Amino acid sequence: MGAIAMNGAFYVGAIGLDSQQRALDNIANNIANINTPTFKRSDMRFSEIMSTQINDLDAPLLQQSQQTVPAGVISEAEFLLFEQGQLRPTGQPNDLAVDGPGFIELLGPSGQIMLWRGGTLKVNEDGMLAATNGMALRALIAVPDDVTEMRIASDGNVTGLTDSGQNTVDIGQINLVKIDDASQLQRLDGGLYSVQDGVPLRESMPGEDGSGLLVQGSIEGSNVQLTEEMVQMMLVQRAFASNAQVLQAADQLMSITNGLRR
Repeated sequence: MGAIAMNGAFYVGAIGLDSQQRALDNIANNIANINTPTFKRSDMRFSEIMSTQINDLDAPLLQQSQQTVPAGVISEAEFLLFEQGQLRPTGQPNDLAVDGPGFIELLGPSGQIMLWRGGTLKVNEDGMLAATNGMALRALIAVPDDVTEMRIASDGNVTGLTDSGQNTVDIGQINLVKIDDASQLQRLDGGLYSVQDGVPLRESMPGEDGSGLLVQGSIEGSNVQLTEEMVQMMLVQRAFASNAQVLQAADQLMSITNGLRR
């Protein structure tokens, strides 16, 4: 039983090292994106894992297969934290931010729905209002050629000034969508999110249903707090060092055992 316990200590320590390494990588990714617009930090959840069974020679035979022992910790899941980032005014009319939990819908290359927290808008080759990656807004807002200035109200109403600067024309309406369970979102490159099939999205005008408001001329910053991330990093480093000491202690015990003489 002593050899089994020592071998178990090796596995527990190794699992702990792997889990803490994943947590450290996650913190490093948060810090690296502290200046990335609309970036949402992520965190790790840990849970205890149990070995499948242990054979206790002193226990009745019927109970031996029912006994389990703690076998370490595992990083169970990475989840996104969607707290609002600080809105930074840019003074650029093509910049757009969402002040609230809602998302702007974009059309992906194959027509799939992508969710976007805002950024810089442009008019793509088809004359449609789109994100900088070229994906058009799902609202399919066509911008006339003679529009020289575009205005986006907080309720999503899009208007434009013509060449003369005296006439205002209605261009379209940008709505927001909300998702009840943020864990159903998958983060993609470029500040985009995809939703699993069958997950309902609730669409509403900005300012309704708690979806938030649109803010033209601003960009949402990252919600990463450097002080909090640094504190978490120190805690993870201490946990990593503790698991390394478990391995070291188990190795020393095994070395003593191997050096025993009858």
